[in-house]
Amino acid sequence: MTSVLHWLLAALLALPLASLAQRADVPLLTGRVVDSAEILKPDTGRRLAEQLRQHEQATSNQVAVLTVPTLNGESVEDYAVRVFEAWKLGQKGKDNGVLVLVVPQDRRMRIEVGYGLEGTLPDAIAARIIRNAMTPRFKQGDYDGGIAEGVSAVIAQLEGKAAAAGQDTPQQARSSKEFIPAPDMALHEKVLFGAFIFGIIGLFTFMGIVTPGMGWFLYFFLIPFWAMFPVAIFGSHITFYILIAYLVGFPVAKLLVSRSETYRKAAEDMKTKGRATIGGFTVGGGSSSSGSSWSSGSSSGGFSGGGGRSGGGGSSGSW
Repeated sequence: MTSVLHWLLAALLALPLASLAQRADVPLLTGRVVDSAEILKPDTGRRLAEQLRQHEQATSNQVAVLTVPTLNGESVEDYAVRVFEAWKLGQKGKDNGVLVLVVPQDRRMRIEVGYGLEGTLPDAIAARIIRNAMTPRFKQGDYDGGIAEGVSAVIAQLEGKAAAAGQDTPQQARSSKEFIPAPDMALHEKVLFGAFIFGIIGLFTFMGIVTPGMGWFLYFFLIPFWAMFPVAIFGSHITFYILIAYLVGFPVAKLLVSRSETYRKAAEDMKTKGRATIGGFTVGGGSSSSGSSWSSGSSSGGFSGGGGRSGGGGSSGSW
């Protein structure tokens, strides 16, 4: 028994050590371009280093490029912060450093920005550089071109020449900026969140379409959910069109369903029996003034409302 406890204790102690061992090492800062993943041609690395040196001489901003093969499961955000802290990019007191990080095996990248440059290179612009300048090249396997364009776009933004590096002009940037941008999630994360969110509101939307009477209450009740929940996956721009599709699609679908024999029978049962079974759910209404109650399966012996009314009280976030 004692030996078993010793083995369990050793295993528990080994877990955090194993986790630390899996973390990718932060390489030494040997230059403005550290190509640990060996994805850049030598000429490209030299050109980038000279470009960054000239930018630092002109502005004092320190921009560095790092490539590593894989992060061994660590998030690109956490690793970028570790690199930034170890390399201490930017001038002391100015915090004017930028790190362009590329992880080819993980197909991840990040532009980490020092506090002093967050106003000049905000998150929305950094995301646009990744999306427009780097991602298309990386998808083609052109790491040299993608990193070179990304670095040029970063420098152009820092020097107030956004249009020179294929960036949006200031007017275009203002017009295209999303109120809530789409989060940076991997495809499998979007699928999981989407299944959860749309599974819930999709079920209630379906019940609203096929249910007589109470269906229109659900239509208006679900509007705030369709207006906000998809933002967590797609951002506000795409969510706006999803909401429009819901506002128009629900009434059209309900109009079509209302012509079916099943819908008419359910409506008749609601009038004559006070309840109807739809899709395995029993929709019950005691009388015309008592509202409706929901239950799954048979309602015999179950709980149902007694016809009372409310007095109005209560209270009601890759390539």
